[in-house]
Amino acid sequence: MTESAEERGWLLISVSTAGAASTLRVQVWRKLRSLGALYLQQSVCLLPDREQPLRQVRRLLDRVRQQGGTGRLLHVALTDQAEERQVVGEFNAARDAEYAEVVERLPALRQELARERERGKATYAEAEESEADLERFRSWMAKIAARDYFAAPAGAAARAAVEEAAADLAAFEQDALAAEAPAGLPVAVLGTTALGAGELGTTAYGTGEPGSGELGTGERA
Repeated sequence: MTESAEERGWLLISVSTAGAASTLRVQVWRKLRSLGALYLQQSVCLLPDREQPLRQVRRLLDRVRQQGGTGRLLHVALTDQAEERQVVGEFNAARDAEYAEVVERLPALRQELARERERGKATYAEAEESEADLERFRSWMAKIAARDYFAAPAGAAARAAVEEAAADLAAFEQDALAAEAPAGLPVAVLGTTALGAGELGTTAYGTGEPGSGELGTGERA
């Protein structure tokens, strides 16, 4: 649900890991990065005052204090509407950049499917491998969406791109089924029975919500 400017509150977070184990700084950065925090300066960042980030930040600060660091969480309001619009714009710009990376990397999956179909190499094994790749894109999208607090404009195009890739994979799957189906057995039967329970039926990837996470080694913690 979209907040009005009057309803919007903010979490101002300050963390110091001086004197704590060196790994704590990395853990803190990774966690705040995963929440989509906007850094105002070193060790000071901003998040929307919402239930999920608030709970996560409180847990993080408890861990920081237990491991010898210090932290503070303040509930603040931005009374200058122009300044708040700029802050929201910076949040959206960060998410747009992440969505753009998804869109940039998806064509490689679609091109690989197209090449294999053109070569007559559509196989069940290749379909399974491509399905795993598509699920990684969905996971990446789910992570981005979780920190997309203000409905960044590029989200719609990224979701559409994932669904286009899913459609390509569905077509590839049908080619693989047609090539590998036992003689005399209709492809439609295979598509709705043998592959319907957690394998490669179109229900496995065709209608799920795109979701926000990073791709394997492409993860940005």
